[in-house]
Order: sequence, then C-alpha cells, then structure tokens
Amino acid sequence: MSNRPETPTLDRVHLPSDLKALSDAELHRVADELRQETISAVSETGGHLGAGLGVVELTVAIHSVFDTPRDRLIWDVSHQCYPHKILTGRRDRIRTLRQKDGLSGFTKRSESPYDPFGAAHSSTSISAALGFAVARDLGGAPEPSLGDAIAVIGDGAMSAGMAYEAMNNAGHLGKRLFVILNDNEMSIAPPVGAMSSYLTRLYTEGPFQELKAVAKGAVGFLPEPFQEGARRAKEMLKGMAVGGTLFEELGFSYIGPIDGHDLDQLLPVLRTVKARSTGPVLIHVITKKGKGYAPAEDAADKGHGVSTFDMVTGKQKKAVSNAPSYTKVFAQALMDEAERDSKVCAVTAAMPDGTGLNLFAERFPRRCFDVGIAEQHGVTFSAALAAGGMKPFCAMYSTFLQRGYDQVVHDVAIQRLPVRFAIDRAGLVGADGATHAGSFDIAFLANLPGFVVMAAADEAELKHMVATAVAHDDGPIAFRFPRGEGVGVEMPERGEVLEIGKGRIVREGKGVAILSFGTRLKEVQDAADALAARGITPTVADARFAKPLDRDLILKLAEDHSALITIEEGAVGGFGSHVAQLLAEEGVFDRGLAYRSMVLPDTFIDQASPAAMYAEAKMNASDIEAKVLEVMGVAQLDTKRA
Repeated sequence: MSNRPETPTLDRVHLPSDLKALSDAELHRVADELRQETISAVSETGGHLGAGLGVVELTVAIHSVFDTPRDRLIWDVSHQCYPHKILTGRRDRIRTLRQKDGLSGFTKRSESPYDPFGAAHSSTSISAALGFAVARDLGGAPEPSLGDAIAVIGDGAMSAGMAYEAMNNAGHLGKRLFVILNDNEMSIAPPVGAMSSYLTRLYTEGPFQELKAVAKGAVGFLPEPFQEGARRAKEMLKGMAVGGTLFEELGFSYIGPIDGHDLDQLLPVLRTVKARSTGPVLIHVITKKGKGYAPAEDAADKGHGVSTFDMVTGKQKKAVSNAPSYTKVFAQALMDEAERDSKVCAVTAAMPDGTGLNLFAERFPRRCFDVGIAEQHGVTFSAALAAGGMKPFCAMYSTFLQRGYDQVVHDVAIQRLPVRFAIDRAGLVGADGATHAGSFDIAFLANLPGFVVMAAADEAELKHMVATAVAHDDGPIAFRFPRGEGVGVEMPERGEVLEIGKGRIVREGKGVAILSFGTRLKEVQDAADALAARGITPTVADARFAKPLDRDLILKLAEDHSALITIEEGAVGGFGSHVAQLLAEEGVFDRGLAYRSMVLPDTFIDQASPAAMYAEAKMNASDIEAKVLEVMGVAQLDTKRA
C-alpha cells in the first residue's frame, strides 16, 4: 500500500535477537523506521498512537540489551506496546490491531511468549516484575530459566498506590529487577498531584540539560563517560534536594533522568545496569508522548486514542452521528444540575475527557476533582465529600470502578453515604476488548445492601437518572450507560426525578413479556417489530432499576404472561438473577411461568466492533427474537392469555 514506509533496516529484524547483530548506528535506523511503521499501522487500524511513539527508542534499547523473552519485559497498562509487537514476531499481523481475531491492543499472554504478563489497567507492572524476580530466584521455571524482570511504568501510573506497595516490597526483598519510569508528563490526560510535581523537579532542578545524566548514590552503575559528569553534578547539587531521594528511600538505586529518545544514552545505561546491578534499580527516562509525528505532538491528548487517520495530515476518519454521545449527555446534564445546586461536585480518576468531566471542570473548576489513577482514593474521597454535605458524582468507567470495590463496600455502602456513581462504558466496548468491558458492575453493586442501581435505556433516560441521583440522599446510587452515541430520541429540556424502584411499560402485548435493563431496549423493540410480522406481540418493559426491583411490575408481568425474558448488558449474577430470586420467593415458578435471562456469556470476549461482540454474546435483535420463539415453544403459550 502507498502509505507503507520504506523500512530496509527494520525488515532485517524478525525477533529481538536480530537486534543484537546490529551496530548502534543501525539501531538508530531501526528506531526511525519502527516509528514510521507504527504510524502507518495505526493509521489503518486506529488505536493508542501517542504512547507507542513515545517509547520507540526505549523499546529498541530494551530488546537489544536484554534477552527477551527469557528476560521478562512487562509494560504497564501496555497501550504503548505496538512497537514492541512489531519487534517480537508480530509485524505481519500489526494491521489487525484491535480487530476481531486480530492482535490485541495490549500485551496478552496467550498471544506471544514476549508478552509474559497481560495488562490494560495501570500500575501492575512493578508487582508483576517482582513476582517474576522472586520466581526466578526460587527456581520456578527451570526450562527455559527466568532471567531479569523489567517493568516499564508511566509517570501517570506512579500516582496509584499499588506501584508504591510493590516498590516498598521490592526494596525490602532486595531482588535484582529493573523499573524504568517512562516520564512523559502525560498518561491519558495530563497527570495531576504531588508525584507529577516531584518528577518535574527531578529533571528541572537536576543537571539533565547540562550533563545528560545524574546518579545520586548510583554513580557506579553509569557508563564510564557519564561517571565524571555525575560526580560533578553531585558536587554542584550539594545542599539541594537531589533527584531520586524518594525512590532511594524505598530501597532502589536511582539513575536519571536520561533522555528516553537518545539511544546514545539509553544503550550504555541499560548495558551497564544489566552488567553491574544486584538489587532493584529505577531508571528515570524522559520521553515525549507522540514523539516524531507532528499531528500527535500537537494534539491536546498527544494522540492517545485515535480512529483511522490520514498519515499526511493526521486527520481522523470518524463516523458522523446525529445522536449525542452518552458521555456528553451525562456531562451536560450534570452541569445543568450543578447550575441549580451548588452542592453538586464531581470526581474522576485520571479520565476527565473520557468521562466528560473536562467540560464540567471548565465551568466549575472548584467543584471538579481529578484524583489521578487512584480509584480507591477517589471512592473514599467521594464518600467523605458526601459525609461532609456535598453531592459527589464519582464518574468512572465500569472496568475501572472494579479497582475501588473494597472502598465501595466499606466506605460507601456500609455507611449508607449518598455517593452518586456515574458508570461509563457499561457493557461491551469494542476494540479495547475484555480488559475494558463493563460486564460486572450490575452484579457487584446490586448485591450491596442499600444501593440503588439504575441503567439508562437511552440518552433521555440518562438525563432523568442524573436528576434522580442529585435528588437522592438516602444512601448510594449508581447509574450506568454505554460507550458511544445514543439512539436519537427526543431530549427533555430538564431531567425528571424518577420514582426509585419503578420501571415502565414500553408497549403492551400478550403471551410473552420482555423486561429490559439498559440500552438493549432498542434491540428488544426491533425484535418485537420482527415478531409482529409473525403475529406475535410481546409486552416490552424497561426495568430502569436493578435494585430495588419493581416488584409490582415484575409480578404483574409474571401473572399476565406465560413467559418472561429479562435482558441486560452484564454478567450472570446481576439483574436477571435478582428477578429470578424474587419469582422463586413468590412461588411464581410453581404456577408454571417459563423464565429466561439473557446475560453476557460466562467468558471474556475478545476485541471486535461492539456490534460483533454483542452478536457473539447473542444479545442482538435476532437473538432476542430467537429466544422468544424458543421460550414460546417451551411454555406452549395460550395466546388468549392477556
């Protein structure tokens, strides 16, 4: 294809071992060609562009110095792993990234031995690297034997407590391992908090610009050309707060900061620490997200997540929709409520753009809080805001809220604090695959005493649920909504406060009733239209609430119909399970009701388009139609029954 670059040196690299036969000058050319190949591939597939461009030289340096896969290389989050995949035998499939049956957009153990540990959530890499180091020393994998463990973690991921838990343990154990801190001043959004400021001081106050490298307490690890400069730097900085102190107090030898785009620095530093280190080492490298591609460098998010794009201009090819996105509807509804109520505030964990709270922050900067990649803290912080009389909306993706579940139970639910959880990316999300699917929040929230759990069937319902959450002060309340655009319904001027625990009938029918929880309602209605052509007219209802259940609605549907089907965009154990429990307790099954629950299958579904994922999950209109026909056959419906 015309947009594929010429890559004569990269063409000689099929596996990382091939890099070892190249000169340093040739490695420079590999890096330049690898960057162009990454840009070319992502222009065709979309995906995480900026993060990978920022670690091209680092990827080449690590694979040329270390002996992967015997040496375990763990990428934190791993959205920066596309150059790594190209170098590790997957270049022929790189243009299948994030597509059905293609390469994952993250590291994945089942995909390659060069991916020793899968990831997609942040701050896990140091814990994993330490685990590999201990397993190595205990003889856990004699054939092939384990080598070194290398964790590459971004500056944003260092805001999460798990990273420090791991470093504290690693410093105590004293095992040989390498942590490379990829400091690009930006993870997904610009990093926030004291750690970001601390890292900035390390390279603005230190001799990074003058002497290229400094190693307080670790001069011996530096290559010979750098050692004298580092000694002079230490003399220059006597009496100052010298870089690396925090990491050294945790038991790590600290080296840096060094230029993460300069192979002439990276290669000798990595070679030397590999040859000389005996304990844990932290190497602080400075990189630039989106490096080497002007459209990414100039973008506000540095090209973090892109759709397919034109390589020359960088212009993305996004589909145009007439319906607003659910995220934008949530943000606008929350801003409208905040205009009327000064107690409304918002909390996010490093996802202001993804949750729409960037818009809220522009209008209400004093009432919007980005706590960094720290969901546990974000939940407890929200709990105390609620205890202090505020009305906090804790806005997190479903998959990330999992990281704060103990705090949801211990700090929110047990204390019955009115935290409002706005759960974005509910259900199957497409190209990010299983790691980002919002499959479990219905089950893990609806089993908590005192919780109210809602799901919006469309964008208008979402606006009503924001208003309902503002008005609700009796314990925690959550509402979930999917990624992407709404269905195009007419929007109310203002959200209506819904009656807690009450659903609605969408269309009256007979014989079989379909009770939907969430945005599968549109598919249910399409299925009902198709069934009408067969002379079958199911009743369609929108539950709105998984907890508390609308007992009157459910029992009435069970009484008036021979069969009842529930459907939800969540795993088993959620809404349908609660409905079944109610029906069993009321003895409804004894009276012959045929009941089915359509839920996500008991498996992790790999990346594909959302439509393809829901087709695999058998939750589209045609699947709902088939389920109705199946249950009708079992129930032997009396069509005269109202």
